[in-house]
Amino acid sequence: MKKKRQKPENIRVRCPYCGRMARLHPASYVYGSDNLDSESYLYVCDGYPDNCDAYVGAHKKSLLPKGELADGQLRNKRILAHRALNTLLEEGCMTKKSAYIWLQNRLCLSETEMHIGKFSYFRCEETIRECKKLMEQNKIKIESFSYEENKFAA
Repeated sequence: MKKKRQKPENIRVRCPYCGRMARLHPASYVYGSDNLDSESYLYVCDGYPDNCDAYVGAHKKSLLPKGELADGQLRNKRILAHRALNTLLEEGCMTKKSAYIWLQNRLCLSETEMHIGKFSYFRCEETIRECKKLMEQNKIKIESFSYEENKFAA
């Protein structure tokens, strides 16, 4: 049975930081002339840019959010988590599908929870730690992957 496609105006996204609604905008709304893809869209908090900097990408075909809104700090951590996972793929440790299943099991997540776009800062840290551990076990140079230590550690 085919899923019924929602119209973008029927998709309601609320900002987890300030509680305002988020609206669908062309990515150029945030990136300006630095926008690399004229066909991409973002869900942007109504408080942007003065009071809140949260936004998330939208899938091109469905225009559904790719995850949950994130502020700059969380967006950066999600990028690092993706890089860590991609390093395992590029080094030939496993396929994309097996990497996601491996990480899902390591983090005790359900299949629907296993999406970096839905991860919290903590879950991204766990992802990076698990990938780093696997790279060490497989003697992969960790320098080949941009790893940022937790600057908030005591």
